[in-house]
Amino acid sequence: MKIGIDIRSAGGNKTGKGWLTYHIVKNLLNLDHDNQYILYTQDGISAFANYKNAEMRIVKSKGIFWHRNMIKDAKREELDVFIAPTSYIIPSFLPKAIKSIIFIHDLVAFLFPNNHNKKAVIIERLLLKRALKKATMVMTISENTKRDIMSFFKYPEDKITIAYCSAGENFKPLNKEELEPFAKETSLPKNFFLAVGTLEPRKNYINLIEAFDVFSKKYKDFHLVIVGGQGWKYEEIYEKVKKLYLQKKVHFIGYVSEKSLVKLYNLAKALVFPSIYEGFGIPPLEAMKCGCPVIASYTSSIPEVVGDAGILINPGEPMEIAGAMAKIINNQNLCAELKNKSLLQSKKFSWESSAKKLMNVINRI
Repeated sequence: MKIGIDIRSAGGNKTGKGWLTYHIVKNLLNLDHDNQYILYTQDGISAFANYKNAEMRIVKSKGIFWHRNMIKDAKREELDVFIAPTSYIIPSFLPKAIKSIIFIHDLVAFLFPNNHNKKAVIIERLLLKRALKKATMVMTISENTKRDIMSFFKYPEDKITIAYCSAGENFKPLNKEELEPFAKETSLPKNFFLAVGTLEPRKNYINLIEAFDVFSKKYKDFHLVIVGGQGWKYEEIYEKVKKLYLQKKVHFIGYVSEKSLVKLYNLAKALVFPSIYEGFGIPPLEAMKCGCPVIASYTSSIPEVVGDAGILINPGEPMEIAGAMAKIINNQNLCAELKNKSLLQSKKFSWESSAKKLMNVINRI
């Protein structure tokens, strides 16, 4: 078969959807040597340059014109299947002759529209239902999102396959010799909690900062390090830090490389992930693979990822978040137990396993 995949999100600075696209496509190409692939993108991505049965097709236009030109190329190539890991636009307008597999990461645009980018809410609400009607099969990344799709859209269960996310092989425990130079070079505080995710309302940083304010009044030597690019309404997060006079204790370090992130997980006392809603939640899994204790929300798909290997909290209760941080500091036996459980729990997830599920779906249709 001739299969097209939209890999635009697999280049540049990647967040959750980008990492899924990157890893699942790479693993799919490593597994499947029979089908022919056309990888559609706006810019070349070197990681996909050397596969014998995959051609990278750079479509130079932008916005709606990129989608229009890509669909023209799909028709000209007479694709058998098109895989959409991140966008519903192309699957919504493909001709019937081309089968489509769409990934639905979450239904935040429908369930929590006030915590999602307005432009994304409009696009997803306009197009997801249409894409679902035209889709041959749906891939999703958690049992929770599968339930949401079935409940909200009355969608048939037999058309949905779960392919869990994972974390890269670089996420692992490191020794002191690897960590000490990094800590000195970056002037990291000795004691810190870590938060990872784009600065936007859904990640619940306002409540996290309120929780840290409560915590830091008693534990004055601790800091909060926040990793993530600026999303929408990020200004409110900075304002909260100023309002609580926490500028010297809360550190925003922006987007960091994977190598640096691995070291941050290894150095942190714990990852605090109080997100309101997630389709999966890759940061807790990355942390667990590094043996970093996790404090995370008990909402949406997050308990599927964390299992009993972390402290689950109500993201709407800053005092509960602060209490969990205090537990990490005061109970070394708990920390050791969480580290051991984290390493075991993280082994349940792999990109290769998820790529095999995608390949099975391709073969079935």
